[in-house]
Amino acid sequence: MLLVSYTLLLFYGSFYIGSQFYMPVVCNGTADKKEIAISFDDGPLEKYTPEVLAVLKAHHVPATFFCIGYRVAEREALLQQIIAEGHIVGNHSYYHDFWFDMHTAKKMQAEMQQMQDLVHRLTGKYMKWFRPPYGVTNPNVRKAVQAMGYTAIGWNVRSLDTMIKDEAQLLQKVQRELKPGAVFLFHDTMHNTVHMLPRFLQYVKEQGYTIVPLDKLINLHPYA
Repeated sequence: MLLVSYTLLLFYGSFYIGSQFYMPVVCNGTADKKEIAISFDDGPLEKYTPEVLAVLKAHHVPATFFCIGYRVAEREALLQQIIAEGHIVGNHSYYHDFWFDMHTAKKMQAEMQQMQDLVHRLTGKYMKWFRPPYGVTNPNVRKAVQAMGYTAIGWNVRSLDTMIKDEAQLLQKVQRELKPGAVFLFHDTMHNTVHMLPRFLQYVKEQGYTIVPLDKLINLHPYA
C-alpha cells in the first residue's frame, strides 16, 4: 500500500503542473481583482494562429504564446507578427516530442537553448519563461529550467480544447471556470478554439473581468 501510495504521489506530482511537487511553477495571479490572462500553446500554425491573432486584435486582448521551435522555424513571419501585435512569446521546447519528460536534463536544456537562439535571432528577445510540454514536471525538467535561468509557467484553468471538440461544450467549460487571477490554457492549433474564442472574450467582458498581459497578472518579466 505504501508503494502504491508513493507511486500515485509521484504520478500526481509529475502530471499536475500546479502541484509544485518537483519545482516551483507559476500558475495563477492574485485573486484580489477581476483580472485574468490567456495563453496559447503549440503554435504557430498557418491554419489557425492568424485567425486567433485576428480575434485577439478585434477584441483588443493581449495573450501569451508558448511556441514550439520547429514550428517557428517553418513560420518565422507568424512569430514576428505575434510580437509585433503586442503579445508575449514563451519557450515550449524545440520539438515537444511525446517523450520530452524522459529526456536527460542536458538534452532538455539543449532544446530550450535551440528555441531561445531562434527567437532571439528573429526578435532580439531573450525569453525567460518556459512551459513544460504536456505540463509534466520532474527532476530533470527542474534542472534544465534552472540551468536556463527560466521561470516555469503553468495554468490553473485547462480548457481541454484538444479533447472537447464541441464548441458549445468547450465554451461552457471555460465560462464555468472563470475566476479572478486565472491563467487559461488554450491551443492556437484547434478549430474549435478559434470559433469559440470570440464568444468567450465577450463573456469575460460581460462578467466585469479584464484580460491583462500575463506578465502583469503574475508580476514577472517575460524577457531578460
